[in-house]
Amino acid sequence: MIEREERDGIVTLRLAHGKASAMDVELLQGLIDAFDAAADANAIVLTGTGSIFSAGVDLFRLTNEGAPYVERFFPLLRDAFVKLFELPVPVVAAVNGHAIAGGCVLTCACDYRIMAEGNGRIGVAELNVGVPFPEIALRIMQFAVPNVAPLVMTGRTLLPEEARAAGFIDEVVDATALIDRALAMAKQFAAIPRQSFRLTKRSLRGLGSDDAAAVKVWSDPAIHQHIRDYLARTVKK
Repeated sequence: MIEREERDGIVTLRLAHGKASAMDVELLQGLIDAFDAAADANAIVLTGTGSIFSAGVDLFRLTNEGAPYVERFFPLLRDAFVKLFELPVPVVAAVNGHAIAGGCVLTCACDYRIMAEGNGRIGVAELNVGVPFPEIALRIMQFAVPNVAPLVMTGRTLLPEEARAAGFIDEVVDATALIDRALAMAKQFAAIPRQSFRLTKRSLRGLGSDDAAAVKVWSDPAIHQHIRDYLARTVKK
């Protein structure tokens, strides 16, 4: 359902739930558990399988099982989005193909988003389907994408270069280079002092600032050594 690989403190989580990694109660619980288990990683790469990252909610199951299923499903959907959005470690999305609706929200909840060249499309189609967004999903989209409202309202999906121009995606790369590039970015983020990254991520996402904690980081001898190393690399004497 979710394949995990760890190398040098970087955890790769691969969605592998049927052909489309459609979101159902099992996949969502698996995501929540996988994010919890990787919370101490140096960084995370989140990717999918084949030509699909995630096609979003399993609408067939939702309509077949009705309201009792929705009562189980909706809280898990919300909690999975919150968990990823607030995860205190760097998360790089390696979008291998279609990322529709909930798959797009997962992508946008990550810190850096790379998509494979090709015919994969990304976007949020919830209103076309006929359902409203969980509040956290809209908050994630508004954080990640400038002027997202027209894309939300129309449900338009975009090809990779269009998605990069719109702000859904930060980079588009050849499909054969996708994972290597994502791992390289994860390694770059992992080199940032952990507490500095965490505090900055929280502030960027509107999760609250903590200047007292920031002062402690600025005062930490280990951070001073990090600064010295940075100066040695970048400033000519």
